[in-house]
Amino acid sequence: MEEIKLDFGNEVQASPAKIKDEPGGVSLASLTTEEQKLVLEFVDKIDITDSNSIVTYGSGAQTKLAKFADDTLANVKTKDSGEAGKLLTDLVVTIKNFDATGESKGFLGNLFGKAKTEIDRLIARYSDVEVNIDKISNMLQAHRHTMLKDIVMYDEMYKTNLVYFKELTMYIVAGKEKIKEMNEKVLPALRERVAQSGDEAEAQKLNDLANAVNRFEKKVYDLQLSRQISLQMGPQIRLIQNNDAQLADKIQSSIVNSIPLWKNQMVLSLGLANAKAALEAQTKVTDMTNDLLKKNSEILKAGTLGVAKESERGIVSIETIKKVNQDLIETISGVLDIQRKGKEERLAAESELASIESELKQTLISIRQ
Repeated sequence: MEEIKLDFGNEVQASPAKIKDEPGGVSLASLTTEEQKLVLEFVDKIDITDSNSIVTYGSGAQTKLAKFADDTLANVKTKDSGEAGKLLTDLVVTIKNFDATGESKGFLGNLFGKAKTEIDRLIARYSDVEVNIDKISNMLQAHRHTMLKDIVMYDEMYKTNLVYFKELTMYIVAGKEKIKEMNEKVLPALRERVAQSGDEAEAQKLNDLANAVNRFEKKVYDLQLSRQISLQMGPQIRLIQNNDAQLADKIQSSIVNSIPLWKNQMVLSLGLANAKAALEAQTKVTDMTNDLLKKNSEILKAGTLGVAKESERGIVSIETIKKVNQDLIETISGVLDIQRKGKEERLAAESELASIESELKQTLISIRQ
C-alpha cells in the first residue's frame, strides 16, 4: 500500500504558527478547528494492520525535513562570513595606518617646512590609501548584497521549516489519536472477543494488532524526534539570519560612516595644509613689508636730518670768515714785510752800487795817470 499522505489545504498551510505544544506534548487540542477536522478525517484512513503503511507513515515529511536540513547546512558551509570580518578589519587597519598629520614631526610640527611639498606628499599618501579603501569597500558591498539576499532566503527557509513542523505535528496528532482509538476501543473489544471465544486465530489477530500498535507508537515517537529537530531549526535559522543582518549593518555603517569620516579628515588635513601655506606666504609678505618700512624709515630719517642740518647752516661759517680774515691779515703782513725787506735790500744795493761805482771810477782814474 502506498503512503497515506495528509492534505493540509491552503488555509491551514497559511497559518503554521498556530501550532503549539501543550504541557503533555502535542495533542488534538493544540490544533485549530480546521486542522482538527483534517486530522480526524485522516485518522480513519490509517491502517494499523498494513505494515507498509506503518513504515512509511509520515516518512515524506521526514524526508523533506532531512533534505531541508542538508540544504540549510550546505548553504551555511558555503557562506564565508569570516571574509567579510577580515575585510572590515583590513578597512580599520588601513584607515588607522593613514597618518594625515605627517611622518615624524607631525603635521603642526612641520608648520615652518615647505608647505607645497608637504601637501603633495599628503595627497600622494591619501591617493595610495584611497585605492585600497575603495577596493575593500567594493568587496564589502558585494558581501553585504549577498547577505541581504541570504536574509530574505532565511525568511523563506524559516517559513518552510514552519510548514514542515506543522506537517509533522499533524501526523503525530493523527497517529496519537489512532493509537488512542486502538488502545481504548479496538484492542479492548478484540480482547473481549478472544476471551469469550477462545479462538486461537482471533488471539493471534489480537497479538499481531498489539504488535502493530506498538510499532506504530515507535513510528510516532520517531516523528516526534523529527519534529524536535524542526523545532530547533527555527531558532537556528533566526540566529544565522540575525548574524548576517548584524554583519550587513556593520558593513553599511563602515561604508556610510567610517569611510566618509576618514575622507573628512583628509579634507580637514588638506585645508590645514593650505592654510599653513597661505600663512607662510603671508608671513613672508609681512616680513618683507616690515623690512621695507624699516629701511625707508632709516633713509627718511637720515635724509630729513641731513636736510634740516644743512638748512640751519650759514652760507659762510664763522670759522671760515675767521680763517679767511686770519689768512688775509697774515697775507697783508707778509706782503708788507716782503716790501719792507725789498726796500731795505734795494737801499742797501743802491749804496753798494754807489760804492762799487766809486771804486770803479777811482780805479779807472788811477789807470789814466
